[in-house]
Amino acid sequence: MKHATDAEPAAPGARVRIDKWLWAARFYKTRSLAAEAIDAGHVRVDGERVKPAQAVHAGSRVAIRKREATFDVEVIGVSERRGPAPDAAALYRETAESVAARERARAERSQARANAAPARPTKRDRRRLEDFLNEP
Repeated sequence: MKHATDAEPAAPGARVRIDKWLWAARFYKTRSLAAEAIDAGHVRVDGERVKPAQAVHAGSRVAIRKREATFDVEVIGVSERRGPAPDAAALYRETAESVAARERARAERSQARANAAPARPTKRDRRRLEDFLNEP
């Protein structure tokens, strides 16, 4: 059985819509979610804001912002069909700076959570504290 990514990435000069590519590369679950992100300005191709019908090809640089994470990837191959995750990961290469920035942001969020003020005491904790303070 032939996978969709077996033929498309090898074709020189192949182009595909950016919303289809984002869906096939598994950055978004549906094409409509990809199109919404593009319309909202969360996706840029070669540094420019684009429309969902914009064509991408091998060699294009795509910047994708999802919540706190930012992905800066280079398109290696194109596919109009969504395949298995290993095939989807073969469609792009993330830059080293992007990986480092995401790891740094994740570490900062983890550190912020560890340094956060303790949560409000539960009813059980409050009763234990009151019992402790009221002992003679």
